[in-house]
Amino acid sequence: MSDDAPVDYVARTHAWYGALGYRPYRYAQFRDVPFAPLGRRLGDATVALLTTAAPYRPELGAQGADAPYNAAAKFYDVWSGDAAAEHDLRVSHVAVDRAHLSDDQNCWFPAPALRRAAAAGRIGAVAARFHGVPTNRSQRTTVEVDAPEVVRRVREDGADAAVLVANCPVCHQSMSLMARALEAAGIATVVMGAARDIVERCGVPRLLFSDVPLGNAAGLPWDAASQDATLAAALALLETAVGPRTTAVNALCWPTPGWKRDYLNLEGLTAEDLAARRARHEADLAVAAKLR
Repeated sequence: MSDDAPVDYVARTHAWYGALGYRPYRYAQFRDVPFAPLGRRLGDATVALLTTAAPYRPELGAQGADAPYNAAAKFYDVWSGDAAAEHDLRVSHVAVDRAHLSDDQNCWFPAPALRRAAAAGRIGAVAARFHGVPTNRSQRTTVEVDAPEVVRRVREDGADAAVLVANCPVCHQSMSLMARALEAAGIATVVMGAARDIVERCGVPRLLFSDVPLGNAAGLPWDAASQDATLAAALALLETAVGPRTTAVNALCWPTPGWKRDYLNLEGLTAEDLAARRARHEADLAVAAKLR
């Protein structure tokens, strides 16, 4: 594939899991998209942060960037945290590009950047809580269970707008469905994501697309300037979008080439390799089934 074209995550995940013997997952797709204009000046608005990252729990085993996917660390219920406090969140998701993932949580949890934006007067305030959104493969669960709970909490916090940061392929779907629910409730949203095809297929009001490896939609690792600039671009989209399905392309560039070819690449894998990966996936599914 061309290094200039965005990764087709739908096709890539279908090919990968098809090679492992699974039927293709049907990603959410809608024609109509709700749209809620930002109801007040951004400098006066309270902005909520939504994340799909999981709280680090050392008793569950390795969860760092260099660790394999840890199904035990995944969460299945909406949770909330104090937005003014420091937290240790990890990207415990399947099908994230772990080869290009760092341990800088600012790449997927831009709470410090959001607090800096509030201190600079760019936004009125950060909502008192941030909210953790489960990455349920069941779209019905996301729409009927998780979304109403997130809407309730964001409303309870008095937020005028929300920034939603996605990580894995299904995260992008979950956050897109969440954005749709929030907009239908009158709360303006912007999704910060790296899987453009999944988000645009679902249909959201505003997407800031960063053409970077999954898990880096909020900026480059260990680069506060890029993280602030990425958040600034997302906030600008909250102000300037005049209708749904507005996508802005972030100017952010990943520093090393070739990462798009690495993602879920089947080239060179033997039948034994694929069997081993399927066995690992089945083991992960068994862990997840016990947690649900």
